[in-house]
Amino acid sequence: MTVETSTTGRHSASLDLGVIGNCSIAVLVDRRAHFVWGCFPRFDRDPVFCSLIDNKADDGEGMPEKGVFAIELVGMTRCEQSYLDNTAILSSVLSDDHGNAIEILDFAPRFVRFERFFRPPQLVRRVRRLSGRPRIRVVLKPCLGLGEQPDEITRGSNHVRFVGADQTIRLTTDAPISYVVEGIPFAVERPFSFFIGSDEALRAEIETTSREFLDKTTDYWRDWVRSLSIPFEYQQEVIRAAITLKLCSFEESGAIVAALTTSIPEAPGTQRNWDYRFCWLRDAYFVVHALNRLGTTRTMEDYLGFITNVVDTFSESGAEHLPPLYPITRGGALNEFEVESLSGYRGHQPVRVGNGAATQIQNDGYGAVVLAATHSFFDRRLIQPGKDALFGQLERMGEIAISVFDKPDAGPWELREKQVVHAFSSVMCWAACDRLARIAGTLGRADRKDYWRGEAKRLKGIISDRIWNEEKGTFVSTFDGDELDATLLLIAELGFVKPKDPRYIATVEAIGRELGRGDLLLRYASEDDFGFMHTGFLICAFWYVDALHAIGRRDEAKELFGRILKRRNSFGLLSEDADLETGELWGNFPQTYSMVGLINSAMRLSRNWEEAF
Repeated sequence: MTVETSTTGRHSASLDLGVIGNCSIAVLVDRRAHFVWGCFPRFDRDPVFCSLIDNKADDGEGMPEKGVFAIELVGMTRCEQSYLDNTAILSSVLSDDHGNAIEILDFAPRFVRFERFFRPPQLVRRVRRLSGRPRIRVVLKPCLGLGEQPDEITRGSNHVRFVGADQTIRLTTDAPISYVVEGIPFAVERPFSFFIGSDEALRAEIETTSREFLDKTTDYWRDWVRSLSIPFEYQQEVIRAAITLKLCSFEESGAIVAALTTSIPEAPGTQRNWDYRFCWLRDAYFVVHALNRLGTTRTMEDYLGFITNVVDTFSESGAEHLPPLYPITRGGALNEFEVESLSGYRGHQPVRVGNGAATQIQNDGYGAVVLAATHSFFDRRLIQPGKDALFGQLERMGEIAISVFDKPDAGPWELREKQVVHAFSSVMCWAACDRLARIAGTLGRADRKDYWRGEAKRLKGIISDRIWNEEKGTFVSTFDGDELDATLLLIAELGFVKPKDPRYIATVEAIGRELGRGDLLLRYASEDDFGFMHTGFLICAFWYVDALHAIGRRDEAKELFGRILKRRNSFGLLSEDADLETGELWGNFPQTYSMVGLINSAMRLSRNWEEAF
C-alpha cells in the first residue's frame, strides 16, 4: 500500500501512522516521516518520542518543540509512503516541486545472529538521493523522562549523546554531525545513515552496518511472512495485521501489549484516556486463537509462556483475586497517575501513565487464562506441551471461577464506579470448567473430567436462566438485566450456545438493531462513569461480522467486513475506536484487539485455497 500526502500547511496530530519495531521497541511514524511516538528501551518505559501526545508547535512549519525525530526535505511538498513488501520496513519518498527527491527507509534491526534473535533497542534511518540535488534538515528533539528535556547534550566526531537522569540516548551517523546538531540544511550527495538507541557505539563502519542490518532485517520479515498460514482472500490485509501483532509482542517475556500508546482518547472531549502498554488476560484467548490460525507457533508459544508464568506467580502469591492485566515483564509498575508535562493528543487531557484497572475485580480472567492455556494441551507443534503440573495450576483457576461466577465485578468494559454480575464474566467462568474437562480427558484423568463436566453443566444451567430475558427475548449483559452489550456476540464462539440456537440468533439481531451504528457497533448503549459512547469499538464490529457468519448470514457478513476494512488508516492499521460518522480513528494505536479481530474474521470469511482454483 502506497500513500501520498501533501505537506503544505500546519501539521496536526493524527492516527494516520505507520509502525516499525523489532519486538523490543516500536516507533510510530507520521505522514511526514517524523518519529512521533516511541519508548526506550522497551514499550512500557518513558517515551523518547512523544510529540503525538504533546504536539505543541514552535514554528510556522508545525515542528513540535520536543519529542520528535524529523528528517525534512527542504521545500518538501509531497510524501509517498509504503512498507517494503511483507516487512516492517517503511519507505518514505519525500519530493518537492523542482525535481528533488529522497527516500528514507525506517526500521528496527531484527534478525538471527549467533543462533539467537538480534533485536537491540535501536532504530535505523537510511537516507538516499533519488533525483535532483535535495537538501535535508535533521531535527532530533528526544525527551528523557515524561516530556522532560535532556539534562545534557554531548557530541563526538560522529555521534550525539542525549543524557538524562535515568537513561542516555545516542545518535550515531555518517552525516555531518555539526549540521545535524545545529539543524542546518545540507545536501544529500551520498547515502546517509542514522542509528538511534541505547548509549552504545557501533562496532563497525556506519554505512556497512546500515546496509547489513537492512538486508538481514528484510530477509527476516519476508521469511517470517512466508511461514504464515494466510487465507486465499484478504492476503495483504492479514499479512499487515499479522506483522503489526508481531510488533506488539515483547519477545523477552512473551507478553503482547494491548497497544503501543497511552492516552489517545477514545473520542474527542472525553476523559477516556488510558495507558494500554500492558498485557491484558482478557485478550489472551483471542490473541492465541489468531496466532494459532496464522501458524505463528513461536510467538504463540512465547505468549503461552507468559500466561503460564502468570498462573505460577498467582498461585505462589496467595492473592485473593487474579489481576486483569500485567506489565510486560510482570515486575513493572502499574500504578496510575497523570502527567502534567505532556499536553495530550490534540490537547486532550489527562495524559495517564499506568492503569488503575489492574486493581479491579474482573472475573472473566480465570476463563481467559484457562482458554489460552488449553492450546498447550492439544497443539502438538509446541515444544513445551501442557502436562499434569500445569493442569493442577489451572484447576485452581477453575475452582476460583466456580466461586465467583455469580459475583459482581467491573466486567469486560472495566467500569470504575459500578459492579454487577456480568454475563461475559460468568460465561468465561463456565468456559474455564468446560475446557478443564476437555484437558482432563486428553490427560486420561477420568475422575477430573467428570468433576469439571459436572461443574460446567451446573454453571451453565444457572447462567442461562439468569442472563436470559424472556420479555426482551434475548440474552442480556447482566444477571436479571434488560440491556445488551457486544460481548454477548461471543457466547456462541465460546461454545456456551450453538450458533443456530434461536436465542442466540435473536440476540445477534437485537444487538444489530440496538448497538449498530452504520457499519460500527457500540460496546453498549447505556450511560457509564464517563457518559455515553460516541465512537464505535472496532473489535465489536468484527465480532458482529463473525456472529452474522455463524448464524448463516454469510453474504451480509462479507459485505460488512469489506466496509470495515475501509476504516483502516493509510498504512492498513487500526486503533481501538472509530468515529461513527466520519470513520476517523480514535483510541490507542495500533490496537492489538482490532488487528486480531481483522485476522479472525478474514480467516472465517475467505474461500479456502482448495476452492480458489
